[in-house]
Amino acid sequence: MTSWREITKVSLTVLLLLALISPSISPASAQHVGPPVREAGTTSTNAAVSNFSAAIARLVALAAAAGGGLLSLVWARVALSWFSHDSMKKVLAKERARDALIGTLLFVGAVSGLVWALANWVVTGT
Repeated sequence: MTSWREITKVSLTVLLLLALISPSISPASAQHVGPPVREAGTTSTNAAVSNFSAAIARLVALAAAAGGGLLSLVWARVALSWFSHDSMKKVLAKERARDALIGTLLFVGAVSGLVWALANWVVTGT
């Protein structure tokens, strides 16, 4: 059975991870949501393209936020095992930490566009 001390350590770890993730999904960085604002001389095609672009940008931001939440759960599981008194759990925590680090790097690469750029370079050679 887990002690209050372990639960407190895990809770603090999760809160720290959420604090690190939350600035990247702040409302200030969000796109304009609402009815389209048309400037004088624009056509409805431009408005439709901008609405679609804004929707895709919002979808990417939501996917990044959901992925960040999943990453915090993965790292919380690592932390829970890391602070255990059982030596076997600590060995498993080291393996999980390696896997979580690889997953985190892949996720950051996917969100930042690095994976897309690498695939484009492999396919086109430029």
